[in-house]
Amino acid sequence: MISMTGYGYKEFQNEKVRFSLEMKSYNNRYLDLILNLPGPLSPLEGQIRALVSGRLSRGRVEVYLRMKELEEDLSLAVDKTAVMAYAETLREVQALAGIDGDITLEQLLGMEGIIKTDKKRDLEGLYELIESLFQDVLAQLIEARQTEGAETTKDIMGQIDFMEDCVNQITAFAPRMQEQITTNLKEKFDEIVQGKADESRILAEIAIQLVRFDINEELQRLNTHLEGFRNIAALDEPVGKKLDFLCQEINREVNTIGSKNTLVEIGRIVVDMKDSLEKVREQLKNVE
Repeated sequence: MISMTGYGYKEFQNEKVRFSLEMKSYNNRYLDLILNLPGPLSPLEGQIRALVSGRLSRGRVEVYLRMKELEEDLSLAVDKTAVMAYAETLREVQALAGIDGDITLEQLLGMEGIIKTDKKRDLEGLYELIESLFQDVLAQLIEARQTEGAETTKDIMGQIDFMEDCVNQITAFAPRMQEQITTNLKEKFDEIVQGKADESRILAEIAIQLVRFDINEELQRLNTHLEGFRNIAALDEPVGKKLDFLCQEINREVNTIGSKNTLVEIGRIVVDMKDSLEKVREQLKNVE
């Protein structure tokens, strides 16, 4: 089992650019990917989402990618139309104000849009750099999730061991419960009919009640579900959803046993099983 909680961080720098990448993940029912990218890298969002979702299947994942360009590839261009328009406007202002003199370069350069800059970025080349960075940070994140998942697995399987022991205890009490049901029914029949009822009729009624309160099928299904839990938990794939569904089936059988039960001892065991199962379900909320 793999946890959904993890963390990864790494930096990269060459002569042109410096990157820092931080990734955090938390438990979530589905994969919820939150990307925080520098504006110039926004066109790469789709590729980055595909990259992350290819390695993770569940959890809220927060990605913080920061970039600083150490060397810029700029192209400069003069907007000739803007220069002519500004110059004409300045001359008109001079004429209206009665001011003599020539228009200076400093005046024109102070006007917005005279010189246009265009930063050239090789997005394909940048993606090659951050793809490698993402793979390394994802590896850190997954390793952290696996480490925590191992601890979670240990706790959960401890609870499964406990529930299996509880099933064995209930199985041992089951014959006693049947004896109690039989004795109580005979006493009630004797009290009501005072020994005048047909013995075969009494036995038939007792048989009906024994079938009604029989818990052997529930115990068999519980053993099957607990064994299935172990098998699924051992799979090398995301198993959180499957195990949560199996817990619902286990809970159904435990509740049925509780509703049929007539012994105090079994009642206490049922309470213990419900408590243990709730601990498992709480842990599974953080399992991928």
